[in-house]
Amino acid sequence: MLAFALRRLVSAVPTLFIVVTLSFFLMRIAPGGPFNLERPLEPQVLANLNRVYELDQPLVVQYVHYLWNVLHGDFGPSFVYRDYTVAELILQALPYSVILGSFALVISVIGGIAVGTFAALRQNSAIDYAVMSMATIGTTVPNFVVGPVLSLVFAVMLRLVPAGGWGNGGFDDLVLPMVALALPQLAVFARLTRGSMIEALRADHVRTARAYGLPARSVVVRHALRAALMPAVSYLGPAAAGLLTGSVVVETIFSLPGVGRYFVLGALNRDYTLVMGTVVLISVFIVVFNLIVDILYAVIDPRVRYE
Repeated sequence: MLAFALRRLVSAVPTLFIVVTLSFFLMRIAPGGPFNLERPLEPQVLANLNRVYELDQPLVVQYVHYLWNVLHGDFGPSFVYRDYTVAELILQALPYSVILGSFALVISVIGGIAVGTFAALRQNSAIDYAVMSMATIGTTVPNFVVGPVLSLVFAVMLRLVPAGGWGNGGFDDLVLPMVALALPQLAVFARLTRGSMIEALRADHVRTARAYGLPARSVVVRHALRAALMPAVSYLGPAAAGLLTGSVVVETIFSLPGVGRYFVLGALNRDYTLVMGTVVLISVFIVVFNLIVDILYAVIDPRVRYE
């Protein structure tokens, strides 16, 4: 198992390298710059700023310097938040995103698997059609629609929860962003689980278990659910990375000071280093969670280790 995990970890290094390289050059060749303000700066001031942030160097030199610094854990200073480094900003924002994403991940995984299993056990019934219709809506309606609708109904009209902001960090401050963040992923997990559960219930060993007269709950939980979880486990990696590093849209809508909000502000302000820092963080999360998923996959199905 250790050799399998190490192989997966080594194979992730080129992926990270490509992501960092593409992100760096795409940011630099995009129109505009961090100091292109509505009121143009004096040429000498602009030249001094470019010199301080090494923007007067050739692009390849900037890239090599940035890559070298990242390898040493230095993401550089923020171009907009002058008193902070990118690492300090990310460390400030990450706890908010992790707390919000952890709740959303638990809701989406447990809720999605439960709903998908429930629908599969009632295949082609009215309940199945209703559940899958709701799941389809959940996967197609974007967060920037779900978030304002939830805020309008539950915060403005019913006044049950705050409309936005972190407040005192209480649970009521997290309800709406947590639900808005979890619903699309819950719908995906429900659809994946339903399809794989239907296939698992038709497997020969499940039919044999039924023929021996085992209780229905035992047949579903012990013999069908394990195989049915494989697609959901495969999707767990990118879903967890996306939820834990914060949704760009949800954090912006509800004014939460998470990583996703800094990503948006960095992109709008052409804050190269801040955007690159969030991109590297999200990429590392995706790689780590995919590695965890691969290990889980190998635990559930040992044949994966030898492929």
